[in-house]
Amino acid sequence: MDEIDKKIVRILQLNAKISMKELAEVVHLSSPSVIERVRKLEEQQIIEGYHAHVALKKMNRPICAIVLFESKDCKALSNFCHNHPDVLECYRVAGAISYIVKLATYSVESLEQFIDDSMQYGTPSTNIVLSSHERKIIDPFTLEEE
Repeated sequence: MDEIDKKIVRILQLNAKISMKELAEVVHLSSPSVIERVRKLEEQQIIEGYHAHVALKKMNRPICAIVLFESKDCKALSNFCHNHPDVLECYRVAGAISYIVKLATYSVESLEQFIDDSMQYGTPSTNIVLSSHERKIIDPFTLEEE
């Protein structure tokens, strides 16, 4: 990735709905050049997709929690999480904890139901999220030459 590609990726992370014409103006290239660069970034899977970021509270999901699992059956827990409507993210990790699950649900009671339903797959430890910060812009990691 050259500096123009990095700038294109940064701008698209800020506003994925920007037109190719506007993007071309910002990076000082022609529209066909920018379209080709974006296509190559997509082909290289640097750009994996374009998504709408929604407000969980306005989607009637005000309770967000992180649940850590010591799993008895990793595959079954993974399947349970992938099919549960409240699960936003699920990570299999190494160490004493085998899974980390992020979920958003509509009530403390529905969180309790998730915990009860998941206990057959392992021992959960639940942490309710009080506040959070999500990095919106991801820059490529580059090593400085010495």
